[in-house]
Amino acid sequence: MAIVFTILGLVGGLVLFLYGMDLMGDSLKKLAGGKLESILARLTSNRFLGFLLGFLVTAVIQSSSATTVMLVGFVNSGIMTLSQTIAIIMGANIGTTVTAWLLSTNDIGGGAVQGAADILQFFKPSSFTPVLALIGFLLIAMAKSDNKKNTGSILLGFAILMFGMDMMSDAMGGLKDNTAFTGMLTMFENPIMGILVGTIFTVIIQSSSASIGVLQALAMTPGIHLSYATAIPVILGQNIGTTVTPIISSLSGNLESKRVAMSCLYIKMIGVAVVTAGFYGLDAVIGFDFMTKNIGAVGIAFVHTLFNIISTVILIPFCSLFEKLAVKTVRSRKEEKQADIFAVLDDRFLAMPGFAVEKSKELVDDMLCLSRESFKKAVLLLDNYDPDIFAEVQEIEGAIDKYEDKIGTYLIKIAETPLSTNDSKTVSELLHCIGDIERISDHALNIAEATKEIHDKKINFSEKALEDIRVITAAVSEILELSIISLTEGSIEKAAMIEPLEQVIDRLKRKIKTGHIDRLRQGDCTVEMGFVLSDLLTNYERIADHCSNIAVCMIEINNDTFETHEYLSQVKSGEGTDFVEMYEAYKQKYALKQ
Repeated sequence: MAIVFTILGLVGGLVLFLYGMDLMGDSLKKLAGGKLESILARLTSNRFLGFLLGFLVTAVIQSSSATTVMLVGFVNSGIMTLSQTIAIIMGANIGTTVTAWLLSTNDIGGGAVQGAADILQFFKPSSFTPVLALIGFLLIAMAKSDNKKNTGSILLGFAILMFGMDMMSDAMGGLKDNTAFTGMLTMFENPIMGILVGTIFTVIIQSSSASIGVLQALAMTPGIHLSYATAIPVILGQNIGTTVTPIISSLSGNLESKRVAMSCLYIKMIGVAVVTAGFYGLDAVIGFDFMTKNIGAVGIAFVHTLFNIISTVILIPFCSLFEKLAVKTVRSRKEEKQADIFAVLDDRFLAMPGFAVEKSKELVDDMLCLSRESFKKAVLLLDNYDPDIFAEVQEIEGAIDKYEDKIGTYLIKIAETPLSTNDSKTVSELLHCIGDIERISDHALNIAEATKEIHDKKINFSEKALEDIRVITAAVSEILELSIISLTEGSIEKAAMIEPLEQVIDRLKRKIKTGHIDRLRQGDCTVEMGFVLSDLLTNYERIADHCSNIAVCMIEINNDTFETHEYLSQVKSGEGTDFVEMYEAYKQKYALKQ
């Protein structure tokens, strides 16, 4: 029965440990706001810069597996190349050892004399984690700032992690008198057996940091004697086992992402093989005295770090060889197509919502620029109809429909993840905007179809009608430009300039229609021409309306409200805005000639 309680205690401690790690890592990523991922995504081919960034990013997010999965997603999406990832992986391998040093603080004062041990005991995490947990809870419950809430989650995650560590150590105390268990530890002194056990255990829990933590908890358990000879092979195996996470992640990816995962495996396996051969070869010749001595949590952190540093120093000059090895191993019978523009909407990035939001925003910006391009091409057809340009407008409209579908589906997935306040606002803004952007391209196609009708029916507008169309075309072109600048740059000032121009465009539409009626009475225009002109003007007005919707959405979400009608009423009445002044300026700029 004692062994059952021991196993339950171990499992419970491990669950708390893993939850604490996830909470701390997720909160650190939120605090970074997608900046870490963006830095890596914009990386150059400099291997030493890659190594440094791999180390720093992994040290912050506390997981080499998370970093390598990130790299798999980058390569799968075409953001990075295989060659850029090799040095980053090596940096990540050293960065992940920071967690082991953090956990080793639980062993402070273990070997000190009584007086010093009492002083050092105060600095052990177990002495102050309850305080950290309380501070973390208060920040989460009471703070209004996202950054403060995330800081609270980091503190609470650290406290839970350390509590899980203590729980595992306490549970393992019941194994100190178990001869089968102590005999099994001796069996791990065989390098092959120890490496195999370390690998399998890490594969099961998919975290080298967690498996190292379990080993450190075992080393800190009173009455259990864990020697260097037992721990070293297990640590080496744990380093191999951590590669299972990127391998699993790459299964749904393209050829290049699978090669990234294989390069992770090769770096670890060859590193372990080289270090094992060198270390045990020297041990056979020299005979290391420390091998029979007990290892503590600090010793485990040191061995873990030393292995990764030595293997990286040995292997980093051969980055290109690892790339070639991965390419030769993971072959394709025929060349895969280059990743399409929507490959960045990768489900792997949902684990890093800040980055996923940024990539979605970039695609929405592209979508709006495409809509503007569609409008520009459509109005060109008024002066010189070209069936090839008409076909391009149709093609763009189809592409934008695809943008709306892909981005909308992905944004809904992002909305279901834990988001910071800023990211949540951005997701809401994008979800509201993509429908309006898609409608802009629809109206651009309608304009193109109207020009086709003009061409096919050989309709000729009067010179005055053409002048009027040029004026409203210029106004709609400007409102589209303002929409692009306001959305891409997040400029609320530019967004505030859109509504006055939209009102001027409405006014232009009415005046142009009135002018047509006057010309119709005078016999200068025909009824058929009037139908086409009305169709054109309606589409111009609708494009301006959708630009207005985008601007209002940005302003209202920025103000934490979404009362569109109330906002527009305030704007048009001039409450707290320069609406009247801007309206008059636009009215003068786009005045119709008499």
